[in-house]
Amino acid sequence: MIKYKLKCKKCSFSFDSWFANSNEFERIKKLNLLNCNLCNSKKIEKSLMAPTVINKKSKHVVKNDKKFNEIKNKIKEYQDFIKNNFEFVGDNFAYKARSIHYNNKKNKKGIYGNATIKEVKELKDEGIETEMFPWISENDN
Repeated sequence: MIKYKLKCKKCSFSFDSWFANSNEFERIKKLNLLNCNLCNSKKIEKSLMAPTVINKKSKHVVKNDKKFNEIKNKIKEYQDFIKNNFEFVGDNFAYKARSIHYNNKKNKKGIYGNATIKEVKELKDEGIETEMFPWISENDN
């Protein structure tokens, strides 16, 4: 995993985001899936940031880092909210989202589930509002 500091060219808002690797950032940018959380612009670029270097002796330090734990706990809090207020549809997310959108179905709950980056892009291209959210497995402590 790699964390980049990103900056919106339109409103100058800066934010951090995690990617599997540098190629993944470039791929997601080419698919036009990056957007500013403030103004929703797609004009996002990497900006300078100090690297985090972890050697064998210090590789467990990150998990004990206060900020890391705060972020992890906030993500788990959001996950609990999602689990309690949305319907889990598993790997059928794209199918269910289209079904709701095109059949004008009114669900009591929104849905969440798994989708590939390609499926998310296709849904957005079709005008179906969807977002990606980092998910921490129950096994990751």
